[in-house]
Amino acid sequence: MDGGVGGQIIIGLLLVLLAVALYIYFERYLAIKAASRIDKNFMNQIRDHVSNGKLEAAKILCAQVKSPDARLIEKGVSRIGKPLEDINTAIENAGKLEIYKLEKNVSVLATIAGAAPMIGFLGTVIGMIVAIHEIANSGGQIDIKMLSDGLYTAMTTTVAGLIVGIIAYIAYNHLVVRTNKVVYQMEAKAVEFLDLLNEPA
Repeated sequence: MDGGVGGQIIIGLLLVLLAVALYIYFERYLAIKAASRIDKNFMNQIRDHVSNGKLEAAKILCAQVKSPDARLIEKGVSRIGKPLEDINTAIENAGKLEIYKLEKNVSVLATIAGAAPMIGFLGTVIGMIVAIHEIANSGGQIDIKMLSDGLYTAMTTTVAGLIVGIIAYIAYNHLVVRTNKVVYQMEAKAVEFLDLLNEPA
């Protein structure tokens, strides 16, 4: 394989990975940001509805809010009247589903973060092989331009791979932090709801 062509293929692949990483990051960032919005009056309204036995009104409120927190509470409200352990289990299962939705495709970023530098290194190996091949076939007359082409391929693909890997790594970790924040919010709301059910009538 010619060093220039090989390098172009590697760079092209890295650009595709970068585009995928950026798409996933911004799509997930907006989704997680929307999920992290907090309605401060939500739990107070739920408390009022549940305390007054207005369970349908509580369910309607949850459906209107359209957040992971609200979907957990809706699952709990629909189980009111059953043992507290059943309600807790239903909320936990709903929570796992919400976390799965939040983490959709985020693992792809981790894969890109690990794969991009290795793909770049592959370009380095190709470039070095081309350079060594040119030296071997030069018959003692080394063409500096051909040699430099191989070395250029070797260096640029490594740098490109590292850049894509670093961007994907930072994007992945940022999304993980944002997701964890939403998970903590969900857990807090679930505990608050269960405490509400434990309050004396």
